[in-house]
Amino acid sequence: MRREFAWGTALGACLAASAAIAAPTAADPVVHPAVWPSVAWPVAPIAADEARIATLLSHMSVEEKVGQILQPDIDSITPDEVRRYHIGSVLNGGNSGPNKDDFAPAPKWLELADQFYAASVDRSAGGHGIPILWGTDAVHGHSNIVGATLFPQNIGLGATRDPALIERIGAATAVEIRTTGQEWTFAPTITVPQDYRWGRAYEGYSSNPDLVASYAGRMIVGLQGRPDGSRILAGPHVLASTKHFIADGGTFEGHDQGDARISETELRDVHGKPYVPALEAGVGTVMTSFSSWQGQKIGGSKGLVTDVLKGRMNFGGFVVTDWNAHAQIAGCSLDNCPQAINAGVDMYMAPDSWRGLYASLLAQAKDGTVPMARLDDAVARILRVKLRLGLFEAGKPSSRALAGDWRQLGAPAHRAIAREAVAKSLVLLKNTGVLPLKPSANILVAGDGADDIARQSGGWTLSWQGTGLSNAMFPGATTLWGGIAAAVKAGGGQAELAPDGKYTRKPDAAIVVFGETPYAEFQGDIKSLQLRPELRAPLATMQRLKAAGIPVVAVMLTGRPLFVNPMLNAADGFVVAWLPGSEGAGVADRLFAASGTAAPFTGKLPADWPLTAKPGGPKLYSFGYGLTGREPRAAWKPLSEDAGVVDPGTDGVFLKAGVATPGWSLRVGDATAMTAITSVPAQALAGRIKVTAIDYGVQEGARHFSLAGGGPQAIELRSSDPIDLSRESNGDVMLLATMRLDAPQGSDLTLGVTCGAGCGGSRPLSAGMLPVGKWRVVGIPLKCFAATNGRTGGADVKRIDAPFVLRTSQTLEISLARVSLGMVADDVLACQP
Repeated sequence: MRREFAWGTALGACLAASAAIAAPTAADPVVHPAVWPSVAWPVAPIAADEARIATLLSHMSVEEKVGQILQPDIDSITPDEVRRYHIGSVLNGGNSGPNKDDFAPAPKWLELADQFYAASVDRSAGGHGIPILWGTDAVHGHSNIVGATLFPQNIGLGATRDPALIERIGAATAVEIRTTGQEWTFAPTITVPQDYRWGRAYEGYSSNPDLVASYAGRMIVGLQGRPDGSRILAGPHVLASTKHFIADGGTFEGHDQGDARISETELRDVHGKPYVPALEAGVGTVMTSFSSWQGQKIGGSKGLVTDVLKGRMNFGGFVVTDWNAHAQIAGCSLDNCPQAINAGVDMYMAPDSWRGLYASLLAQAKDGTVPMARLDDAVARILRVKLRLGLFEAGKPSSRALAGDWRQLGAPAHRAIAREAVAKSLVLLKNTGVLPLKPSANILVAGDGADDIARQSGGWTLSWQGTGLSNAMFPGATTLWGGIAAAVKAGGGQAELAPDGKYTRKPDAAIVVFGETPYAEFQGDIKSLQLRPELRAPLATMQRLKAAGIPVVAVMLTGRPLFVNPMLNAADGFVVAWLPGSEGAGVADRLFAASGTAAPFTGKLPADWPLTAKPGGPKLYSFGYGLTGREPRAAWKPLSEDAGVVDPGTDGVFLKAGVATPGWSLRVGDATAMTAITSVPAQALAGRIKVTAIDYGVQEGARHFSLAGGGPQAIELRSSDPIDLSRESNGDVMLLATMRLDAPQGSDLTLGVTCGAGCGGSRPLSAGMLPVGKWRVVGIPLKCFAATNGRTGGADVKRIDAPFVLRTSQTLEISLARVSLGMVADDVLACQP
């Protein structure tokens, strides 16, 4: 029976009943498990495994059981602590690595895997020596590891319409993961994005649930192998995890970690649909979302986690939370959250909060707040998955098949699959006859994204945000420019790279690469569907080249459909390349006619393309649109270049070019009187503080502050409308200040934040921390200021009204150009011990 029939006919009665389900108004929404599909879990129980689980549970101490349900980050735990606390799993976050080196070479990852494994099976201090499980975000290849193959991000794979290719990508990714000793990837993401303002939208294959569902099972089979009763690690496989259960792609206005204000019918039919093939493929783990449904955090919803996923849908693996997501559940904190396990969560992803959770969960298991039956069920599920993996008999990671076989990391066969995926993902939106290009021609390659592997790969690439990287960090990879240059050389032509479009010899045609810069999670949330103003500069290059009579092909790097009508009008051909990853040559495979024959474009839009930048506005091209390049030449009807919205504000930027951004005020003074700086030169405190304009980057692009001392003084950025920075604090986002210390500082300089009267946190800037006379981007993690960081006092990061407060009572000469949130700094100042 076809799955569509099972979904639409066999559950017909349930669907009809659910159509009448209205969104409940209670604090905890009512869930109706009976209207959800019942799935046949394909993993048959193994009697010997069940007997072993029962024996272990009967002999394990409560301390061992609590250790099994915790998952610290490798930067926040040592192998010895794994042994002492009987930890069941570790992960490496987007910015974590061996010895705190996110860019550590592959052998170091395998060495650390051995160390964690050895600690977990060490019984010298008692315990049962249960092997540890290491999870990693290998979301578009083994993307944390230098030298790995980087496949297109999921939105690009959605454009390929090729489920068999998806399975091959999963299999290749699993092999590369095995080389460095990890056993578990937090993939695939089977979200169904409905609002592309969401910063994680590119992690979803499509806005269409049927397309996502057609990929879900195939990727899981590629990663895990088929659920035939064999041990997963016996083959070239790893454990998979679907995420994020559920409706992370359906939040209000596309807010990451937001609330899905939708009916249960839409929750099931759109966002739940891909979970049916995922469970049918035997996915071993499911990760709950940060987000909410009708106001209730998913990790705290017993109705969805226990009654629907485990009950009605018969999921037999275990459920893990996202990064510290338990702290967002009502009534919970980082250190205390029995609500999650009682709702059905089996493992807490507690990267840096695990010690506090260990203490509280241990006490709660002993006093009955967490029923022992629920703890035993969680541990049993984790043990069952570890047995299914074959973890107990696999031996240390370096002794397993494929471990240390560095030929497999970035292997030519894997790169060939990635290159094929790139070529198949390209969507041709416009062609007035310029494509295909002749490789024998003189080709100019322009645009700021043409020769940048990190740019073409997007977030979750070596680092969480995919920023601060150079091409040298991607051995074996090919930029778009590199692929084009090779194609032209092979065809007897000439190619020139000039990012600004200023050529030395007039070209026969120009390729202009432009688009988004890397981001991940909430850092990528936007207010309207358009590029930031500074990313639109290549439009002028296109227009200038076109005016010179040069045919222009625009190639767009993007994680989502955006309003780009001006670029569509300016270019003769327009190709959406999405975020293609490490094999940029795949773009050239479609742009050029090799040996006189052009391979047709086959990519189709995985979501509607907007006519304006207005969310929910009219569409220019519908889901499924895509030219082949072989259509008869047709005249282009110019599009309106009205975005339909005002340019978005500067979220996360508080001071730019020395000037406070809208909504923020630059002020100087003391506790009794603060003066807003609206123009310069200016002064305050009867001349004790003077502010002047200086040049930085642009004329008068910074402000110089001269503080005479003699009492408390402050420089601050403040708003009357407090902002919530809890997501950023949890995500290790930093407060960044581009500044220059112009004279030796005093001994009492501090940088902090405030959250209303008597509320705030600060960090001392000791003499020597900041070099004198040098512009530097200084970063301090927001969590350093937070009250929840184990500090006495501290800031309530949910209501920050001043994200930058520089204080001293002594003389200070300092210049300031920019204050923002971000991930890349010249100097990162650690939290105060």
